[in-house]
Amino acid sequence: MNYYEHTLIARQDTSPSQIKQLQEKYSKIIESNKGNILKFESWGLMHLSYLIKKNKKGNYLHFKIEGNGKTIEELEKSEKIDKNLLRYLTVKVKKLDLETDYFKKNEDKDKK
Repeated sequence: MNYYEHTLIARQDTSPSQIKQLQEKYSKIIESNKGNILKFESWGLMHLSYLIKKNKKGNYLHFKIEGNGKTIEELEKSEKIDKNLLRYLTVKVKKLDLETDYFKKNEDKDKK
């Protein structure tokens, strides 16, 4: 089994309930194709570097996955036709960092 980091960018007008539905939809696709989600992070609404389909912001969803090429192939095939998504990216990695939350607000830094 290989390790992958998979990031989705949903449209800025996507509601929190729709984001939850997207997470569940793609989680089911991963698990039905012999994949395993090791970690899921919702990074929230962030500014895009440039306009994508007339959107200035996007909701970021990040999956850390253990699976094979078929898992990713089926996942991306489904994402190509989803109108709520602006972009997606899959990166194959040798080792996953499951400890660090890169976009989590750190209360210790805010207090100083």
